[in-house]
Amino acid sequence: MQHLLRTAAVVVGATGATLGAAYGMLNQQGRRARRDIVIPGWFPFRADGVYLPDGTGPHSPSAAAIPGLPSVQVLRLTMLGDSLAAGLGVDQPDQLPGVVLARGLAAEAGQPVELDTLAICGSTSRRLAGQVDTALINPPHAAMIMIGANDVTRRVPPWESAKLLGEAVSRLRAAGTTVVVGTCPDLGTIPQIPQPLRAIAHTSSLTLARVQRDAVRRGGGVAAPLAQLLARDFRSQPDILFGRDHFHPSAAGYETACSVLLPTLCSALRDGCADDWAATRFGSRTAAAGSPGTARPASP
Repeated sequence: MQHLLRTAAVVVGATGATLGAAYGMLNQQGRRARRDIVIPGWFPFRADGVYLPDGTGPHSPSAAAIPGLPSVQVLRLTMLGDSLAAGLGVDQPDQLPGVVLARGLAAEAGQPVELDTLAICGSTSRRLAGQVDTALINPPHAAMIMIGANDVTRRVPPWESAKLLGEAVSRLRAAGTTVVVGTCPDLGTIPQIPQPLRAIAHTSSLTLARVQRDAVRRGGGVAAPLAQLLARDFRSQPDILFGRDHFHPSAAGYETACSVLLPTLCSALRDGCADDWAATRFGSRTAAAGSPGTARPASP
């Protein structure tokens, strides 16, 4: 018995040392990866304002400033979350995901869409409540949230991230806002992250996306599973879909994401918006879109 105990102690000690060494290596890899993907002084463009069905914009939010459309009712879209929602990585303002979505909504509804970007680069779910506070000063018709990547890299516990996201969705839904959430993307597709850290990032991303999805549904929002829908494209076309930091999407990468998010957002507005005017603007074209990202929202 004593021999067995001594053997077990040696095995446990060796395993602990191995795990400790592995943890230290991963920490070093993480610090190196964060350093390599940071471009000093790099900020997203801003292009908030009103976008018209003809594709023009941004115009001033003042109705009087919209050519030929006096006193027209405007659908308001707010972007919340991290650098993905802010559009870090594009080359021109009109490539921002918020702009692409606003123009797409305007074309689909045949009405102007006012874009308001409150997303902040580097945000984790812990900073989402402050963005929601600002949005709720004048609740928008629709909110697009993209959050999660920084929660993974900064090791925010998944249960905490999901809880905070669910609370944000619930608050927006209580104010009558239709909410779509692009859940955590698959960080395992990023070539800049070395192995084995990339494999761990992959597993952590999928774990967070899964609990995010459940929290969003409980809060009354619609979850668009970015990892599930986009990972294959980003893994197979990294030179095209990743930007110059090899971490954030390029303009083509954001366009690919918006091709999934726009039909989901239109569908959510048609099926679940508390504002009858906004809901009636989206008809058969959205229903026939057939995007894999389209989903019916949960009941608020």
